Amino acid sequence: MFPKLVPMPSPNLLTERDADKTPILECINLGINFGGLAAVENFNMAIGRTEITGLIGPNGAGKTTVFNLLTKVYQPTKGTILLDGNDTHNMTTAQVNRAGIARTFQNIRLFNDLTVEENVTVAMNAHMHYNMWSGIFRLPGFWKEERVAHERALELLSIFNMADLADTKAGSLPYGAQRRLEIVRALATNPSLLLLDEPAAGMNPSETAELMENIRKIRDTFQIAILLIEHDMNLVMNICEGIAVLNFGRIIAKGTPEDIQSNPAVIEAYLGKQKEA
Repeated sequence: MFPKLVPMPSPNLLTERDADKTPILECINLGINFGGLAAVENFNMAIGRTEITGLIGPNGAGKTTVFNLLTKVYQPTKGTILLDGNDTHNMTTAQVNRAGIARTFQNIRLFNDLTVEENVTVAMNAHMHYNMWSGIFRLPGFWKEERVAHERALELLSIFNMADLADTKAGSLPYGAQRRLEIVRALATNPSLLLLDEPAAGMNPSETAELMENIRKIRDTFQIAILLIEHDMNLVMNICEGIAVLNFGRIIAKGTPEDIQSNPAVIEAYLGKQKEA
């Protein structure tokens, strides 16, 4: 049973469970123009601190552009992004990551020649505290941090039943395992908000079912929020508490899975407008 969505003072919704807390993410009138064309316009969304939210829409609707705005691959032309109540204006991609947003990509971007464990520990670099000289001369502080990173990597991998693959080259993993590894690597940055860009792309039904359980496990284990872009409507409707529908860069509907499934504007965006008899 999903929690109810309740309105905020702004034109946003939060789960009832998170309504008494500051949203982990709030977008207010967010937009970006490319050469005079509004790719995203008046994008308003709030995500509760432990909410699983879906961002859906037809191909080309602007969903990945929104992710690029949130992670500062693109700087917004207008509007505000608040992360845990703090304005991310003028932050870089690295600064936003350190502030708490991690993401995966539609096309898997692993370091194929590194091991599974090395792919995870490389994401911990910003949280390691030894200095350059300690690293060069392999001083005790360096080895302490390396040991902590090793233990943390195995802990994260074990959550997804991948600890036995720690020494395997990432490029030799099956497709589904590569997807899981990319999520583990994102979690290694200690995010408060995880962005998943089409995590079920290319997966078979059993892998998708496992992914659904893993997404719930991530939220419950780490007590973080998750925003996902996904075309698999079975996954979206069964796992997301709130859903926003984007079309031509604008949100055309927000609500629970039940609200979205019966929304005429959403049906028209996906299936086209029916001709009158």
